[in-house]
Amino acid sequence: MKVKTDIRLGDCREVLKTLPDNVVDLIFTSPPYTDQRKNTYGGIHPDKYVEWFLPVSTELLRVLKPTGTFVLNIKEKVVEGERSTYVLELILEMKKQGWLWTEEFIWYKKNCYPGKWPNRFRDSWERLLQFNKGKKFNMYQEEVMVPMGDWAKSRLKKLSDTDKKRDESKVGSGFGKNISNWLNRDRVYPTNVLCLATECNNKNHSAAFPEGLPEWFLKLFTQSGDTVLDPFMGSGTTNFVAQRMNRNSIGIEILPEYYNMVKAELEPVKLVLFE
Repeated sequence: MKVKTDIRLGDCREVLKTLPDNVVDLIFTSPPYTDQRKNTYGGIHPDKYVEWFLPVSTELLRVLKPTGTFVLNIKEKVVEGERSTYVLELILEMKKQGWLWTEEFIWYKKNCYPGKWPNRFRDSWERLLQFNKGKKFNMYQEEVMVPMGDWAKSRLKKLSDTDKKRDESKVGSGFGKNISNWLNRDRVYPTNVLCLATECNNKNHSAAFPEGLPEWFLKLFTQSGDTVLDPFMGSGTTNFVAQRMNRNSIGIEILPEYYNMVKAELEPVKLVLFE
């Protein structure tokens, strides 16, 4: 099946209005963080960030399918020695819009540069917030299972008879009474912590994430032929991965230099996906 890639130049707050309702299976994006990338995107003050982003999330809620998922890569910053609360404020305001905040993933940057400040250490992680329209959404957990490893056998040997049994789950987690049923297997479901190195070949973009990041979420929330949207396209990582994984994709970028770079490298590009 030949996939379609639709990239558009402009402010996503306006471009999103041209898309029909309920057409996207996964939104995966990383918008500019507060007061950062000033030379590229101008920078948004922490006090203004929620107000700036809510028109975007309004349109994203409209274009996402009822069974779709929105994954937002975002990070608060430190302002005058304390953590800003704009991410938490944004979550609360998006809930008022109708979003469900269903999960939070952590991207652990295993090759993060060392550093130290007078009252803190350098961050080595970023948030990936999962939002949905409803409690029932498409999720293909088997696609991201990981090898169990050898630790399970040694751990089972050390468990007492009491420890080997647990009460049946009352919340539908599937964790049964016999723990060996979960540890005696080749592959298991992963945690919500993703260990990925930061991207070095960032195509001259100041905030490119590694291909493994969108790839993992595309496996988890989409299938071949589904449609993925990145409203802050940047260097086009999400769109490149989507094309490689046989997904349709839409990318929106406000800066002509990045738009033209992605347009030249994506193949084949069909500039009108939804009409």
